[in-house]
Amino acid sequence: MQIELDETDRQLLRALQGNARLTTSDLAQLTGLSQSPCWRRIRRLEELGLIEGYHARLQRRKLGYGVVAFVSISIDFQNEQRSAEFVQAVLAIPEVVMFHGVTGAADFLLMVVAPDLDAYSALLQRRLHRLPGVRQVQTSFSLEEFRGFESLPIPGAPA
Repeated sequence: MQIELDETDRQLLRALQGNARLTTSDLAQLTGLSQSPCWRRIRRLEELGLIEGYHARLQRRKLGYGVVAFVSISIDFQNEQRSAEFVQAVLAIPEVVMFHGVTGAADFLLMVVAPDLDAYSALLQRRLHRLPGVRQVQTSFSLEEFRGFESLPIPGAPA
């Protein structure tokens, strides 16, 4: 279900994606609203589920994660119970920072961070290969990041 957004909603969403620490006063000034209506707009966007939370974007390299790997995993089962076991096992691995079920040659795609190749190799051998039902694992390493996931385009907003 797509939610109808007016230009004020789009301005608020763009601004908060860019800097979630903006105050209601800052956002009100940006949109031309007074503080109370601005706060109500933001609250409405939260209640509609458009805003799920407010997060700090951390610099992985400064935290010691020099390796980003995209891991394609094929599994040997497709029943609900075994798939749920696989999903829970993957969700328990903190180095997995994104996790999707996908179409194509693999069943799942993971984005994994590690301090270095040795640490990734250990994670691969000790955790990823031992996930329930794993049939095949293929890794592609990121050599250079041109754009990470930072924001979504706001529908109806100028390009």
